Amino acid sequence: MPGELVRPRKRWIAGVCAGLGQRFGLSPNVVRVLFVLSCALPGPQFILYIALWILMPSAG
Repeated sequence: MPGELVRPRKRWIAGVCAGLGQRFGLSPNVVRVLFVLSCALPGPQFILYIALWILMPSAG
């Protein structure tokens, strides 16, 4: 697995999707699109996003 789970300095809103993309070797844009598409499904997507925003350390 490439890298550790951190929010990079170069990010949109909170950097959660960019950090997840970096960690799993995906483009941040792919993770963003998957997140937006998942919002059409029922579930705790926004709560999970906010929790990751709080728990993931910022790079640098």
